[in-house]
Amino acid sequence: MNNDAAPNETAKVVPASSRPVASRPSEPKGGGSALALALLLALLAIAGTAYVGWQQWQRARGDAAAAGTVAQLDTRVATLETSLKALDDDRRSLSARLRDADDVNRGLREEVLGQNERLRNLEDAVAKLSEKSLSSHDAMLLDETESLLRMGKERYELFHDAAGAATAYGLADQALSGVDDAAFYGLRQSVAAEHEALDRAAASHDGAALARLQQLRGQIGGLPLRPLDAPASSSSSGTWARIGQALSGVVRIGRDNGAPMAVADARLSRELVALDLAQAEAALLAHDGTAYRAALQRADTSLAGQFDAADATVKAARDTLAGLIKDAAPGTPVELGEALTELRNLRAVHALKPAAGAAPAKPAANGARP
Repeated sequence: MNNDAAPNETAKVVPASSRPVASRPSEPKGGGSALALALLLALLAIAGTAYVGWQQWQRARGDAAAAGTVAQLDTRVATLETSLKALDDDRRSLSARLRDADDVNRGLREEVLGQNERLRNLEDAVAKLSEKSLSSHDAMLLDETESLLRMGKERYELFHDAAGAATAYGLADQALSGVDDAAFYGLRQSVAAEHEALDRAAASHDGAALARLQQLRGQIGGLPLRPLDAPASSSSSGTWARIGQALSGVVRIGRDNGAPMAVADARLSRELVALDLAQAEAALLAHDGTAYRAALQRADTSLAGQFDAADATVKAARDTLAGLIKDAAPGTPVELGEALTELRNLRAVHALKPAAGAAPAKPAANGARP
């Protein structure tokens, strides 16, 4: 810098007009292009170096991440190997337990099969014992059942007592329920069927008819008789009726006890009607339908002939009798005896079972003898 400054100072001293002009050296024409090319190449080298450095940095970073991932995977694999080893140990333990359980189950199965075989042998022995003969308890119950069935059948056939026969059949069913032999279970259905038929027959019997008859007997004393001066019926319009009417003013009939004729006839008429009603009650209780209807007819005839037909109470009494006569139609009789016959057949079959079972044993015993 000092060398450049000295000429400048000298130039300031020397006047410009007296200083000689020197010519400048000419610059080369291609110097600027080379410098630009050098700068460009330097920039490209710097960029390449930076890119390579960046790539190496990215690769180093990826390698570090991959190393971390590999380390994590190694840790997980080690954990999985430990878990698998523990699971393998558990599996071996469970397999050993299952083998022990199979051995125990096999032993239990053999014991159960042995118990089943014993039970089957016991059942066969019990069945053979039950087939040979009935026990004394069952025989006593069957005797009682047969007696009750026969009693109910005879009571219904002789006295038409459906309620009493139903009671006997109910007791027979109770006695039959105590029999242990399964062969008699079907007999209970036959007994129950006849028992239901008897119950329906007993229910069809109108129990209110007896109460109506008793009420009607109590009303007979208050019913008015036909007036003495009432006109004669069509049946009394003949010749003898006219003769009786002509002689009625001449001949009078009286009683030695002094009772008026009307009073004696009234008492007798009421007693006759009451007697007919009492006979109807007795026939109803005895289940005699023919006598019951005949007594009701006689009572209705007496009411029509000797009592005041125009009175409302007499009409009501006759309507009551008409209703009782209508309800007294005979019903369908109950058929009994099927259960009793089935019981006797079953007892006969059971009585033959021991003989039938003992028959094949005789040839074997004879063949065993020398």
